[in-house]
Amino acid sequence: MNYRTRMRNLREDNDLTQKDVAKIINKSQQGYSHIEDGRAELKIDDLIRLCKFYNVSSDYFIGLSDKQ
Repeated sequence: MNYRTRMRNLREDNDLTQKDVAKIINKSQQGYSHIEDGRAELKIDDLIRLCKFYNVSSDYFIGLSDKQ
């Protein structure tokens, strides 16, 4: 599983909109959408924020592990 799929699944599992998560990483909804859709890359600082927010490891988030 790639990190974009994991991003979307985590967001949807937590009943959040793209706009909700975009606020967490200080992006517009469109900017966040571009990351989820593969039109932009996720920056390491944003990865860290999202891992902390969802309380998951970076290995889980990027798909290297299935253990949260």
